[in-house]
Amino acid sequence: MKTIGLIGGMSWESSLEYYRIINEQIKEKLGGLHSAKSLMYSVDFDEIEKLQHQGNWKDATKLMIDAAKRLEMGGADFIVICTNTMHKMADEVQRNIKIPLLHIADATAEKIKAKGLKKVGLLGTKFTMEEDFYKGRLIKKYGLDVLIPNENDRQIVHDVIYQELCLGKINHSSKKQFIRIINNLVKDGAEAVILGCTEIPLLVQQKDVKVLLFDTTRIHAETAVEYSLK
Repeated sequence: MKTIGLIGGMSWESSLEYYRIINEQIKEKLGGLHSAKSLMYSVDFDEIEKLQHQGNWKDATKLMIDAAKRLEMGGADFIVICTNTMHKMADEVQRNIKIPLLHIADATAEKIKAKGLKKVGLLGTKFTMEEDFYKGRLIKKYGLDVLIPNENDRQIVHDVIYQELCLGKINHSSKKQFIRIINNLVKDGAEAVILGCTEIPLLVQQKDVKVLLFDTTRIHAETAVEYSLK
């Protein structure tokens, strides 16, 4: 079993889900008292969030590279960044370490392609929905047609993530808004919707909507387990 290196804390609520899913999957696959070999370097998300909204991606990248190097030196065999947004600097992180980094968008796109789907909706932070590092990767590398909500709804999703979900707050009114936004993406032609922020599954689950949801937290965690057992 390979040792999984997890860069967590963005937020710790979703990092907790990574740890739970990874260990549940290892136990399911190997049985008995088995659990995952893993290391987690957990950042202070307040520091990261400020850099994100200041547009200071240079210093944010330095923090991610530092975290990855610490995990590499600690004995991790590969790296998992436990958040979608911070994959903005995934390529730069990979260039600064000698061990593989499992990209969350790649893991998700492979699942989408396996279902034979072409047009998908994307929810996440405004950085994830609007910038090229994530959406562009899905389009250029995997040939997917990616839809995002309108500007007003993108702001709603972004605000709920940072002002509620990252603080562990689950509000029914926000859940109704997300379901409405998901249904609008379906009306626009989305065959499925990517929950492209690791906190969103804390608010919306498959049972809440008819359209197929791709939970990036679970997909990424399960991909890490598969890789660790190769």
